[in-house]
Amino acid sequence: MKVHYIQHADSEDLANILPWLIKHGHKTTRTLLHKGEKLPSMDTFDWLIIMGGPMNADEHSKYPWLITEKAFIKKAIRSGKTVFGVCLGSQLIARCLGSKVGKNKFKEIGWHDVALTPAGRKSVLFRGFPPTFVPIHWHGDTFEIPKGIKRLARSAACRNQAFEYKGKVFAVQFHIEYSPKHIRDFYKVEYEPKVKGRYEQGEKQILSKSVLFKNLRSLMKLMLSNVEKSASIKP
Repeated sequence: MKVHYIQHADSEDLANILPWLIKHGHKTTRTLLHKGEKLPSMDTFDWLIIMGGPMNADEHSKYPWLITEKAFIKKAIRSGKTVFGVCLGSQLIARCLGSKVGKNKFKEIGWHDVALTPAGRKSVLFRGFPPTFVPIHWHGDTFEIPKGIKRLARSAACRNQAFEYKGKVFAVQFHIEYSPKHIRDFYKVEYEPKVKGRYEQGEKQILSKSVLFKNLRSLMKLMLSNVEKSASIKP
């Protein structure tokens, strides 16, 4: 399959998703929007992945390419492409489906439980997942669930953690792709406050959970396999 991904910041690449795609024989291309690169034509990819970033989904004055990106995502959805968004990527998908994106009540950083809703347990995206699992979070904004779509997952800090649309479009607020290396790289450029919020963990606390990193890789492989199966179904 031909997979194209959109990157919004140097530190927000595919991370552990890339070796999985390579192992499964997918041809991967990318657009670095923050570097001024142009988006491809629709006939060049089957599966679109939209990664995270530090910007708000509507921060057009500072990042004018967000306008072009959202038009591109809308077109990909209308064209029947498989679309998978992580963190900012999920928020951009929500905006493209008519929902609002804004500040969450809490910043959510580090390892926090996510619980599947009844709809989530029946979803394509979470097929084979346990009812509760522990991904990494790194966000201050959140999306509203688009009208007519069911919430698939929630956490104590953030009630909207995932949704899917027509079995082809998938959005997750949390991160499945990070490794310890990526966390260390983040903290080289990110400021860690001395006083943290209720759902904010620091570098040492996140990196100390080696078992959770191992579990996260398994969850990522399962989720990507679920999306891959959807992507193989032609519109």
